[in-house]
Amino acid sequence: MVEGRAHPGTRTVRLRRQESAENFPVAMRVLPAAVRVHLRAIYDVVRVIDNLGDDAGSPADRTAALEAFGADLATVWTTGRPSDPVLVGLLPSVRACGLQHRDFAALVEANVQDQRLTRYGTYGQLRGYCALSAAPIGRLVLAVFGATTPARVVLSDQVCDALQQLEHWQDVAEDLAGGRIYVPQEDLALFGVTEADLAAPASCAAVAELIVFETERARALLVGGSPIVGTLHGWARVAVAGYVAGGLAAADALRRRGADPLVATPVASKAGTARHALAVLARGRAA
Repeated sequence: MVEGRAHPGTRTVRLRRQESAENFPVAMRVLPAAVRVHLRAIYDVVRVIDNLGDDAGSPADRTAALEAFGADLATVWTTGRPSDPVLVGLLPSVRACGLQHRDFAALVEANVQDQRLTRYGTYGQLRGYCALSAAPIGRLVLAVFGATTPARVVLSDQVCDALQQLEHWQDVAEDLAGGRIYVPQEDLALFGVTEADLAAPASCAAVAELIVFETERARALLVGGSPIVGTLHGWARVAVAGYVAGGLAAADALRRRGADPLVATPVASKAGTARHALAVLARGRAA
């Protein structure tokens, strides 16, 4: 179904289903209601942008839909009268939390980039993509909690980059089905893996080693950014610890014996996420 043409009620159902499938709790029930409202309003806009970038149609169709949504998005900060319901729902959060247009615009730009760039030569190029597709989300979360500082933004960018990478490694088969390979071409060459190997029904030894390599690198990046938790207080600390924990649990799922993302998406367990969350909260960082 094309997102832009979906009935609002149908889209809401889809958004809530997608929210429940995320690696980390988007708006944990323990958080104050006002905070949850803001986080969910952000999530809905982010998810609609992603859906526009992934839905059926040609790259030109998706680009046009993203650009139209981007133009509507801009009106949130200009006229204050967007037409899309999720943008109308975002207005109170923008006013209350000072959310910045540039962060949402970067997410639109990342999805437009997905329509014309389906391979990344180097790890550095992949991280450049993650700077558009993931880092803005962390910055928006910091804004919701009034916790933005230059030092936290640096750590938040690192955490979000790692979370995005882990999601890519969980979804290698799904991404390839959509014509995209996020594993850097230099890493494919390093491990002697071809695109045909990634399209196989199950991982060969070289693909398995490649996924372990990518997972460990993303996990190290996540751990490196996790000290942001120790700088936060109150509900901000709880929420960000939950996001870090979700990434750690996703890494566990990828490293689980028998896990093969070419066969089925390795899913983070709720128990694992909860265990990591308690540990991260206690230490103020991941280990």
